Amino acid sequence: MADLTAEMVQRGRGPSSQEVAKRRGIAREMRSARERLTSTSGLERAFDYELLRLYAQYRVGAGIPLLLLALGVAGASSIWVAPVTVAVWAAGALLATALMLVLSRRFLRQAPESLPLKRWGRLFVAAEFGQSLAWAMLLLVGVPGAQTFALFGLVIVAAVTTMLAATVPVAALSGLAPLTLAALSLLVFSRDMDTMLLVAMTVASQLFFAGLARRLYASAVGTLQSRAEKDAIFAELEQAKANSDEARRRAEEANLAKSRFLATMSHELRTPLNAILGFSEVMKNEVFGAHAAPAYREYATDIHDSGMHLLNLINEILDLSRIEAGRYDLSEEAVQLAHTVEECRHMMTLRARSKGQTFASLIDDSLPRLWADERALRQIVLNLLSNAVKFTPPGGEITIKVGWTSSGGQYVSVKDSGPGIPEDELGTVMSSFGRGSLAIKTAEQGSGLGLPIVKGLIDLHGGGFQLKSKPREGTEVIVTFPASRGMDTLPAMNLGAEKAPAETAPARRARAA
Repeated sequence: MADLTAEMVQRGRGPSSQEVAKRRGIAREMRSARERLTSTSGLERAFDYELLRLYAQYRVGAGIPLLLLALGVAGASSIWVAPVTVAVWAAGALLATALMLVLSRRFLRQAPESLPLKRWGRLFVAAEFGQSLAWAMLLLVGVPGAQTFALFGLVIVAAVTTMLAATVPVAALSGLAPLTLAALSLLVFSRDMDTMLLVAMTVASQLFFAGLARRLYASAVGTLQSRAEKDAIFAELEQAKANSDEARRRAEEANLAKSRFLATMSHELRTPLNAILGFSEVMKNEVFGAHAAPAYREYATDIHDSGMHLLNLINEILDLSRIEAGRYDLSEEAVQLAHTVEECRHMMTLRARSKGQTFASLIDDSLPRLWADERALRQIVLNLLSNAVKFTPPGGEITIKVGWTSSGGQYVSVKDSGPGIPEDELGTVMSSFGRGSLAIKTAEQGSGLGLPIVKGLIDLHGGGFQLKSKPREGTEVIVTFPASRGMDTLPAMNLGAEKAPAETAPARRARAA
């Protein structure tokens, strides 16, 4: 396998997330500033197009209703005005409305990238002015008796123009200007109070519509900006997902490389390590005769102990690697949890006795068998007991509990009277090779893989892991197995009688109570 250099590792990791976010933000700001410089309204070009597109869509949607409105107004005006005059005005209004409809449809059919937005903006402003001018001619063709009706029609047209042209403020103003001037022109021909009041009301309503158009424009811009921000967030999420997928792929490749490395190194280390252990044991036991110097036997013992420590470390690293990679295969069978815990306690008794420690056992022997991997179960209990013996001071006590959980499962609890673990270091001790500060000062050296292996093995069994600790109050580790792994004892078969149903564990506990 090729050697990994620091440059290759850094290149594989890529830039940090903060650097990527900073670069993305700078690029977005530069693009936005560039588009604002080429825009006619000070907004981004995409906003200019969206505002014009909304204007065109509104005009296309209102084309037929406006044509019908012009025909209705013309029909009503024929009561006061000659039919020929009304027909001429109606033809002009219909032509202006049809021209606006054609321009809007043509705008919507073109590709957004090739549209000259400034030219189309000017065309829409001119068309809006022409359409409003055609409607304003309604006052010029009327008679004094139809002025009230004409002003009422202009107010309706002003309201419609405001709603349809709100996304293009200049077009909205150009559409209101002819209507306002036409209303004011009545003051030239008539100075009576009724006419002045009607004109004032018409102009005031048109000014109100102009302000309303401004508010609608601001609302439309705000909506477009919110949608753009949402689209930008979605784009960043998609980019983040792509980066996450790429990071996951690289992590999987790194994990595969780590697994290959560990497999290769375990073979390369174990081969000479077995020879070291064998020869050091022969020398320690003086199989071929006594040493000339007594120190040689001590050296051989140290060599053998160091080799065993290294072998155990290699085995723990391999076990943790298989657990993390999901390649730890459970060899499940019916296991007596209380019996397994008692055997592990007996194995650790000599070591605890050398430190003056005592065990306090509260084990429920009536527990049914557990469907679990016996080797993994022993490793879990031995790791917990080994940690307890390691961190408990001389003369301390270690409490072992085995019993039922509230949900019908089984649990193992190991509590020591050691220095404890600060709350901010609980995450550290659960990480690979992690050790608390108090443990480093007061306990013998360890690999820091015991608790991660325990949690990994209990997770494979579908159980739970709980770590309770406070400084100077000791540490308690509780592992639980789900009720689904409990195996109820079947009753004895009676061939001459009807088979009795199996007694469940909860029923047995209730009867015992």
